[in-house]
Amino acid sequence: MDYIDLRNFVILPCKIIRLQDLNSELIIDSSTSEVQIALVEDKQLVELNTEKKEKGFSVGDVYLGRVKKLMPSLNAAFVDIGYEKDAFLHYLDLGTQVQSLIKYMKNTQAGTQTDGLLNNFELEADIHKAGKIGQVVNTNLNIMVQVAKEPISSKGPRITAELSFAGRFVVLVPFSDVVSVSQKIKSSAERLRLKRLATSIKPRNFGIIVRTVAEGKKVADLDRDVQDLTSKWTALHEQLKSATPPAKLLGEIDRASTILRDLLNANFNAIHVNDVRVAEEIKTYLRGISPDQVDIVKLYKGKLPIFENFGIDKQIKSLFGKTVNMAGGSYLIIEHTEAMHVIDVNSGGRNKGASDSQENNALQTNLMAAKEIARQFSMRDMGGIIVIDFIDMKNTVNRKASNKIWSCSNHTGACTTGYRYHYRREMSGL
Repeated sequence: MDYIDLRNFVILPCKIIRLQDLNSELIIDSSTSEVQIALVEDKQLVELNTEKKEKGFSVGDVYLGRVKKLMPSLNAAFVDIGYEKDAFLHYLDLGTQVQSLIKYMKNTQAGTQTDGLLNNFELEADIHKAGKIGQVVNTNLNIMVQVAKEPISSKGPRITAELSFAGRFVVLVPFSDVVSVSQKIKSSAERLRLKRLATSIKPRNFGIIVRTVAEGKKVADLDRDVQDLTSKWTALHEQLKSATPPAKLLGEIDRASTILRDLLNANFNAIHVNDVRVAEEIKTYLRGISPDQVDIVKLYKGKLPIFENFGIDKQIKSLFGKTVNMAGGSYLIIEHTEAMHVIDVNSGGRNKGASDSQENNALQTNLMAAKEIARQFSMRDMGGIIVIDFIDMKNTVNRKASNKIWSCSNHTGACTTGYRYHYRREMSGL
């Protein structure tokens, strides 16, 4: 077996790839204490989310916090937003227009910023990208922040002062004038058309990012989204007037609605729910973003638990071990360390026969492994440094076929340059 010298590689963060043309279903199991949401594509579990009821500090929530402590060695600050552990705010997460945000907050609470939008607001100069945290914020400063990463274990939330509000077709960014269009829209003519539409409806001092699902949409669809998001901003402005830190100013939508907002397309053919109230909430949400798909919501009334009925429990049990079995006797070995994740592809009983058969077996195993590994990334929420040890193939065409499976997905925008793979020899008798 060959080994990799990692010192020769630059390895980037990795994210999940999902294919756009798969039939998708949501299976939602609602209990008294939590809601479990399984995203299934062609009957295979690809994403599992658990959301505690009455849970706070979700990604996207906006808080009025107070700076408790500066950490110059980390170029960061700890901010009290009401969680038992202070939230972490790095200098790079302040955003270049943080001075405009701070001025807007102070003026709003002083009563001089009466306009909920930013029509008469003058932006401040950008802060320097290589600046220091103490040059921008100080202890006891009140600051409006957004949860970027939920608290885990003994760590508090990670937050950002660069606010953004995601809708179905656009993302609204206050204190910006930039209009951009998702690069996953391949047609340059379509990107230009969408940029012109977005520019024509952009509120002053708000930037707009046009999302992939806006492809082919009319200006009315985008404008409806912009109006909904500016309404959120004006509601936040009203809350800010009398708020004292720590205080929650705006809550993100629940996880099921977030998945629907980000992923819903014509390939979604069913949403199975075992709770009447949750089913009605989802229908209400769908009426707002995709009325023609309201009928895909199905209330489950079977005797078996919903996850057991749809085979989710069985898939969960088989997914999270060190060994992941695949068809034909091939399997993956997945090991996690503090520094990286390592995935070893093994052909198992497939690797038999003549040299030509060995090459074909290696190709088939690598293709199967590539798809399964993408699924594992999502299920295990794997990120950071990931090393994949594929089976060696001599044929250049076969190598290209194996590599093609890692092309960027139009569905999520996640590129695949975030991992390092390596081919090794695995031949009969070696």
